[in-house]
Amino acid sequence: MSQSMDKNDVLRRLAATIKDRRNAPPEESHTRRLLDGGPLKPAKKVGEEAVETALAALAQDDKALIAEAADLLYHLLVLLESREISLDQVFGELERRMGATALAQATRKAASR
Repeated sequence: MSQSMDKNDVLRRLAATIKDRRNAPPEESHTRRLLDGGPLKPAKKVGEEAVETALAALAQDDKALIAEAADLLYHLLVLLESREISLDQVFGELERRMGATALAQATRKAASR
């Protein structure tokens, strides 16, 4: 597998790791402790990390923004797992929206002729 392919698949691999951590001993896994709280704990962390990401975008360097974005993605995946929503379901919604956007653009283009 190429290094580029590994990078592109990192969210799926991380989601799989988070799912596996459901069965880890809580004293050994921060992820497990977050999941044990149901969606409340991960939802709070997503909110916290979203604010930190926004602040980093406005007032910090690129390295800080990248780190905060990674934290946000991790906690979002934990939140999704807490609700048993797969990353593929989210990807499906993004695909649907992209298709709808492409269709709307084609419709506008055809109407302007």
